[in-house]
Amino acid sequence: MTQGVYALIIENRKEENLQIGKLGTFLFPKGYYVYIGSALGSTSTSLEHRLKRHLSSLKKLFWHIDYLLNSENIKIISILSAPTPDRKECELASAISRQKNAEILISHFGASDCQANCGAHLFYFTLESNELIKMVKSLFSKINLNPVIQPQ
Repeated sequence: MTQGVYALIIENRKEENLQIGKLGTFLFPKGYYVYIGSALGSTSTSLEHRLKRHLSSLKKLFWHIDYLLNSENIKIISILSAPTPDRKECELASAISRQKNAEILISHFGASDCQANCGAHLFYFTLESNELIKMVKSLFSKINLNPVIQPQ
């Protein structure tokens, strides 16, 4: 089983308010989002299992991203992932946060256990999906990772 870092490219087809666990209720505008995560364990916490979990609709809502992905208006349109035993999640999130079109709509979303003081690991973009995927791929490369891109 592989360890690694990943980016979910997410489309929200309709503006809506969503309850995100204990964080509260937030308005999610229509558009595209990038969620950054990592899986550094083995077996059930491997990269493969983490990505399968995100794609499954049959799961207990636990992480912030679970609540977002539970909406019928939300769809993962692509996954970029790269194997690495190193903690690259915050480095990638930081690189994404510095992009001129990146917006953090919810502080600490996906970053409640972050030790690098990331503002969040979920970012909203006004870019088209193809541009967004290209941009995220280039940021993986800038931190010396070679991502695999999976269309959904």
